[in-house]
Amino acid sequence: MADKQISLPAKLINGGVAGLIGVTCVFPIDLAKTRLQNQQNGSRLYTSMSDCLIKTIRSEGYFGMYRGAAVNLTLVTPEKAIKLAANDFFRFHLSKDGQKLTLLREMLAGCGAGTCQVIVTTPMEMLKIQLQDAGRIAAQRKLMPQTVAPGGPVEVKSPTAMQLTRELLREKGIAGLYKGLGATLLRDVPFSIIYFPLFANLNNLGKKGAEGPAPFYVSFISGCIAGSTAAVAVNPVDVIKTRLQSLTRGNQEDTYSGVTDCIRKILRNEGPSAFLKGAYCRALVIAPLFGIAQVVYFLGVGEFILTEAQAT
Repeated sequence: MADKQISLPAKLINGGVAGLIGVTCVFPIDLAKTRLQNQQNGSRLYTSMSDCLIKTIRSEGYFGMYRGAAVNLTLVTPEKAIKLAANDFFRFHLSKDGQKLTLLREMLAGCGAGTCQVIVTTPMEMLKIQLQDAGRIAAQRKLMPQTVAPGGPVEVKSPTAMQLTRELLREKGIAGLYKGLGATLLRDVPFSIIYFPLFANLNNLGKKGAEGPAPFYVSFISGCIAGSTAAVAVNPVDVIKTRLQSLTRGNQEDTYSGVTDCIRKILRNEGPSAFLKGAYCRALVIAPLFGIAQVVYFLGVGEFILTEAQAT
């Protein structure tokens, strides 16, 4: 039973449901992360995650914390499904006669999963970041008018994902939705290389027997620990990706032509500590997100195994 290969549709469905549940729970923290990472010296509006969320509720209402959530909830299903299913796919084909994978092969499986997911991750985060950061830009125009250039970009009161998509496709074609693809790969591939082997080994420690999944609480804790560890490790690249994918800026905020230019300007104007902006927010997002995702995913796969065993 342990070696039984679960069908791809079952993995996609379980991975998708896992992503939906996780995102719904932690999205406000993700919004705070994006806004903290995007603010630069001279235009700092928020001092911390809690300050960001409080000011967001005051100026935009409770649902202001869920700006961009529709994009995530729509696309996180294929994104998480691809990530989790691809990792299982590569692990299955890299294993030799069902034997335990070496660390190198576990890392290769994670690398493959991270590479596959950017097909959906890049356009999803491109749109999400514009929607999440719109409130910060609007607040800057109101509270810090000196940071906005006269005759700057026309303010859109409530931009929607469809409006942004049409505008990007009209102006730049499909490449507009894939701006920051290189930075996304630089973040997601190392994340998966760290996350999946660490999760698998932590989860195996909690198994009661050689067969069957670990208890749900073991999968949850393993997902939280592995997710937060990988999230903090790749946070500097996440800052770069967020900056590159943000299209609207204040007058005193830098623009970037690429990854190297972004690194150079951040180091020169904000110092190395800027690469840790939003790190604790990202850890708070990723830990429960992947904890919940792994529990739902593994419970679903475990139920599928049980059903198949009973049917045979």
